[in-house]
Amino acid sequence: MTAHAPRQPLPTDLPADARLPRHIAIVMDGNGRWAQRRGRPRTFGHRAGAKTVRLCVRVCLEQHIEALTLFAFSSENWKRPQEEVGALMKLFLRSLDREVDELHEYGVRLRFIGERSTLAVPIRQRMDAAERRTAANTALTLTIAISYGGRWDIAQACRTLAQCVADGKLDPIAIDEAAVARHMALADLPAPDLFIRTGGDHRISNFLLWQSAYTELWFTDALWPDFDRAELSRALADFTARERRFGLTGAQVDAPSQGACA
Repeated sequence: MTAHAPRQPLPTDLPADARLPRHIAIVMDGNGRWAQRRGRPRTFGHRAGAKTVRLCVRVCLEQHIEALTLFAFSSENWKRPQEEVGALMKLFLRSLDREVDELHEYGVRLRFIGERSTLAVPIRQRMDAAERRTAANTALTLTIAISYGGRWDIAQACRTLAQCVADGKLDPIAIDEAAVARHMALADLPAPDLFIRTGGDHRISNFLLWQSAYTELWFTDALWPDFDRAELSRALADFTARERRFGLTGAQVDAPSQGACA
């Protein structure tokens, strides 16, 4: 695998010029259930899911997809048993230490979104170091959402705008959708085109609420450790077959664009 390799064939018969998403967002659900079905502790499933993360990164690099955003740990996940939360944090720390070198080698820009103040200092330090080291990479932007919630994201953008108003730097009348969007996490990336959730549930679970207004949703019963290249290919094939209208009619989407002098 190389960062700038030509597109590799996928198990489905996607044409070479298929309109693939620029940005994929994934809720990686089902690790705990995968482990429990095997009589193992839930943390065993979280470790097994790491290989699926590597697979998704590899496919995005092969297919020249610009951005991949993964929901690793939600703001609500802090309510889980402390033993599981602690194990997840240790796994995250080990993964940072182990994976950053390879991600950097392949030209991946690594970033994190979420409420960092809730995380332990060693984790925040590793996150900061990983972001600095990979900041100039352009092959793929890999975003890890940790201690993240879509409502938190919207609230923190509103707080920033409110502070600008209080400081006399912004007229409230100037606050529109674009102004809010500029202060959201992922403001510098295209909105997700494709939202994938594994594990069988059909909900978005407070993930990228603002950014997913026109995102195509795709759900699978496959548990995250079982989510393989063939399943990802099915998601991509389904995406390429959809007509994205963004509030327009199908006729408007199909109509040729008019030139400035038409």
